[in-house]
Amino acid sequence: MRMLIDAGLLILGFVLLVQSAKVFVNASVGIAKKLRIPTMVIGLTVVAMGTSAPEVVISLSAAIGGSGDLAVANVVGSNMFNMLFIVGICALIYPFTVRTKMILRDYLVCMAGTVFLLIMVSIFGNTIPRFGSLILLLGFIAYMVIVVRHAIANKTEEEPEDEAEKPLWRNILFAIGGIVIIIASGQLTVFSAVNIATALGVTERIIGLTIVAMGTSLPELVTTIIACRKGEGEFALGFIIGSSIFNMMFVLGLSGLVTPLGIEPGVVFDVAVLTAGSLAFFLFVKSGQRVVRAEGLAMALIFLGYMGIVLFV
Repeated sequence: MRMLIDAGLLILGFVLLVQSAKVFVNASVGIAKKLRIPTMVIGLTVVAMGTSAPEVVISLSAAIGGSGDLAVANVVGSNMFNMLFIVGICALIYPFTVRTKMILRDYLVCMAGTVFLLIMVSIFGNTIPRFGSLILLLGFIAYMVIVVRHAIANKTEEEPEDEAEKPLWRNILFAIGGIVIIIASGQLTVFSAVNIATALGVTERIIGLTIVAMGTSLPELVTTIIACRKGEGEFALGFIIGSSIFNMMFVLGLSGLVTPLGIEPGVVFDVAVLTAGSLAFFLFVKSGQRVVRAEGLAMALIFLGYMGIVLFV
């Protein structure tokens, strides 16, 4: 009976995610255009941090509860899911064009955070020390300062008529409402999914890399597909990278600052795969300045292959 209730809550969470993501994307793009700020910048900041709110809650709670494996696995799994599966599925459904120069700086920041984490887990083995988490957090703050300064210096000159007709306060209200429902529905989805996984006897690390990671990334999945369908490919890619930076540097940084994150040896392999996956992501995006269906399929298959190793090897 309990399993049926959790399954029903899982479905309800999915439905709420889809509807709230539509509202949030429309409102966020509207705010960006009303303020003459490039939509990609909004994607890298407001949308990225908003859709990553579930990761903050899960990882911070896990760290406080002494479950460092769950905190790290949540971030690693979420970023793999973001960069390979979400972008891959989006390209399969709606192939999109991207200007590499627009994402290079942000990609390099994301890659630097990933490599730094790999160094930390390789050197210290079973614990990520507080100073490592502090470096990640300070790096995130420095990055946000650069993004905001760049946004102020590069406001767009024109405001599309369809967005100009909508008052700014209305877009802000809808964006806030959308993100509140996204967070709530994301938590509902993860809560029910974890209950189902626990009932089936799945370990903490596997739950973190799969159910929790994919569950907390559902807002990114739905929001990306909707953004790509609306022709906002750069917006989508911007907040996928921004969300990954937020996860890696802010979520882990804050969680590890609260308490050193104890991890198991298998996490080194997971972070190494994430590093390779992040490189593959950039190579696919950079080639031809357009992410086509064949590349999207390859990205999705790489992620599914990794999941196969995690679950069955």
